[in-house]
Amino acid sequence: MPRDSIGEALAWSGRLWEQMKRLRSARSAASGRRGLGLSAKLLLLTITFVMLAEVLIFVPSIANFRITWLNDRLVAAQLAALAAEAVPGGVVPDPLRTELLRTAQVRAVALKRSNERRLVLPPDTAYQIDDSFDFRASARGRGVGSELALRLKLIWQALSVFWGPEGRIIRVIGEPGMGAGDFIEVVLPEAPLRAAMIRYGLNVLGLSVIISVITAALVYFALNGLLVQPMMRIARNMMDFSRRPEDASRIIVPSPRRDEIGVAERELAHMQAELAQTLHQKSRLAALGLAVSKINHDLRNMLANAQLISDRLSSLPDPAVQRFAPKLITSLGRAITLADSTLKFGRAEEAPPRRELTVLRPLVEEVGDGLGLPREGSVDWAIDIEGQLRVDADRDQLFRILNNLTRNALQAIEQQEGIAGQIRVVAMRNGARVSIEVSDNGPGVPEKARAHLFQAFQGSARKGGTGLGLAVAQELVTAHGGTIQLRNTPKGATFVIEIPDRSV
Repeated sequence: MPRDSIGEALAWSGRLWEQMKRLRSARSAASGRRGLGLSAKLLLLTITFVMLAEVLIFVPSIANFRITWLNDRLVAAQLAALAAEAVPGGVVPDPLRTELLRTAQVRAVALKRSNERRLVLPPDTAYQIDDSFDFRASARGRGVGSELALRLKLIWQALSVFWGPEGRIIRVIGEPGMGAGDFIEVVLPEAPLRAAMIRYGLNVLGLSVIISVITAALVYFALNGLLVQPMMRIARNMMDFSRRPEDASRIIVPSPRRDEIGVAERELAHMQAELAQTLHQKSRLAALGLAVSKINHDLRNMLANAQLISDRLSSLPDPAVQRFAPKLITSLGRAITLADSTLKFGRAEEAPPRRELTVLRPLVEEVGDGLGLPREGSVDWAIDIEGQLRVDADRDQLFRILNNLTRNALQAIEQQEGIAGQIRVVAMRNGARVSIEVSDNGPGVPEKARAHLFQAFQGSARKGGTGLGLAVAQELVTAHGGTIQLRNTPKGATFVIEIPDRSV
């Protein structure tokens, strides 16, 4: 296992486990807030809207019923008036007059012909008229303004019958049939009209209830089959999947529907498959982390022994030994520190950077020495950095960043055959920021790897690679408040790192 990957596996395992716990907490909170079901809401809304539609139909229909009932009284009164006029001598006996008025359900009848108004059937007793209504065509068009205003007026008059006072006497004027005169005028009590309107309203109410129930049932079963049941199936699957998201058998099987429900099912299946794969990967990482922690303990002891031997080597007078021993001791010390930190934290998060002004060029040279660069005849190693350029960063973490990028570039060049490779590191200061470029003339980064370039185990562009190097580099750069990105170049790959100075 590469030495910078010893703790990274534990890191990603811990993060995925925390995400899983948050998902289960959200599911538990949602399950405790259950209310009225979607089917019940749909049924209640359907009944409510159908009843509202019936009310909107009932209001104008009750107004039309009132007009029809009063016109019937006018027709009956006209027949009674014709019968009264047919009596010999023109004098209507009281019993006949009473019978005619009772049959027509009116109190009095007057008729106007040839500009002469005559009381054909006078009332039995005196009365006081409370309101008058003129149903003649000329009267309807006078002062109304529009057909809509007339309809609203008739609706208001019909509704006022229900809440008007008891015992009202009204007068109704209309046009007699078959040109029997200029107009006919009747006086009648409003109570029979109110009773007839109540009976009509109850009949309409009963019919409305029947229509509402039938319509609501049809709409309910139709929408329940088309929408509610598929949505409940999706909800049940989500709840079942959330209990054991690692189980791939709980992934929803999309239906062949082509509408929005089908799209939702297919997207949910895709999301669940990705989550199940991620959690399966988390389990493998947990097992890997356990194995790494066991190996790491013994590895630390081995590195400590190697460090003791290297300390003894540094005392030899050989010039080559004196040249390479300090670098070997530094590398061993860095490896021991990494092994200790891996054992200390199980959450595997990177420690906050301990920043200081670090001369950059010697650090880059150390990276090249650790990777054996340059390599005669195969890989050239170029450093274009001013000798006194300093960067405000954690020296060990910056070493890991540059080491990961340089090693990736070296591995990419080694995949090419017959082409001399080159790795170049360029750095410069731009105000309060230091820009570092690590470039190579290798095959570059494939398009399929660019979408997940900085994601662990997904952004590897090399067969057999883990993709951890770039993920760790991005995490460390971000901890410094900087950025890392891949620059588009015609050939090879160029990674640009921006590290700002600390704000005072």
